[in-house]
Amino acid sequence: MLSNLPYGTLRAFLTPFLMILFRPKVKGLRNVPAKGPLIIASNHLSFSDSIFMPLVVPRKVTFLAKSEYFTSPGPKGLLKKLTFIALGQVPVDRSGGRRSEAALITGLKVLADGDCLGIYPEGTRSPDGRLYKARTGIARLAIESGAPVVPVAMSNTEKIQPTGTVIPKVARVGMKFGEPMYFDGDSTDLIHLRDVADQIMKRIQELSGQEYVDTYAPKKKSSEDED
Repeated sequence: MLSNLPYGTLRAFLTPFLMILFRPKVKGLRNVPAKGPLIIASNHLSFSDSIFMPLVVPRKVTFLAKSEYFTSPGPKGLLKKLTFIALGQVPVDRSGGRRSEAALITGLKVLADGDCLGIYPEGTRSPDGRLYKARTGIARLAIESGAPVVPVAMSNTEKIQPTGTVIPKVARVGMKFGEPMYFDGDSTDLIHLRDVADQIMKRIQELSGQEYVDTYAPKKKSSEDED
């Protein structure tokens, strides 16, 4: 109960500004179940996705955020840490191997508690506005928890808050929530995991209209850094 107080307070404070300044155009919100374990899978265009989308969902959304967001030094780092905590985000190390496994376990615990887990299947923000290949972690979460996956398409947030921008520009935000998707099967079958992850991304692409790129976004970013 107490852990929800910062989230509820921040939501009550930010929601009026969200509605007045950014006039979100929201479709399909009725597709979000009111209770029970749930995975919300969204494309990822901007840092502000993690603010706008949870504020329109009528239940708390917990994201698994990079642990670096909670460890930045100085007053700015402290403010960032407190903001992420207030937004219901949980720090995890997503650098790979056993650490990625620990992140999955944390996500499964959120779902086992009957809560709503927000996830960006691409693993990072799109470097160019296109939609990139999903990591298979979302498939494992869906299969092992039995939770429905609601696909979400964010739009215009990359224009409102481009990478590196602190203060967002005032413009209209768009969100489309698709119908819940259900998956079962063997969560150790890598081919099946790939198929489930691809199905989720296909639905997000249908909602967003983005061009799909069959490679991982982090790989794309790394190749650009090398140029």
